[in-house]
Amino acid sequence: MKRNYNFEFGEFQPEDKYAAAKQEVKRLKGFYTHLIVYIAVNTMIVFINIRDLDPGESYFKIENFFTAFVWGVGIVAHGFSVFLPNWIFGRNWEDRKIRELMDKEKSEKWE
Repeated sequence: MKRNYNFEFGEFQPEDKYAAAKQEVKRLKGFYTHLIVYIAVNTMIVFINIRDLDPGESYFKIENFFTAFVWGVGIVAHGFSVFLPNWIFGRNWEDRKIRELMDKEKSEKWE
């Protein structure tokens, strides 16, 4: 994605804001789709496992929750990547890093 960044004022042009918003919506849609598929598939697994139980057998066994647990870890990681990227890198980290690398390249070029 080409960015039109105004370094004097530290802001993006309107077309870049639209592209960033569009990218954010795409990431949110990806997470929500992942979550819906997780719920649907694990609900089907629960119904299949309950149907196949012998009389008096308990559903609460580790093997009945393995898929939900492992896939759940993936859902949590996906959620963190969508909803908490600023928590790890801070606000506008990417823009600051780009500016830092460009300044470094400019200073090395003139030395």
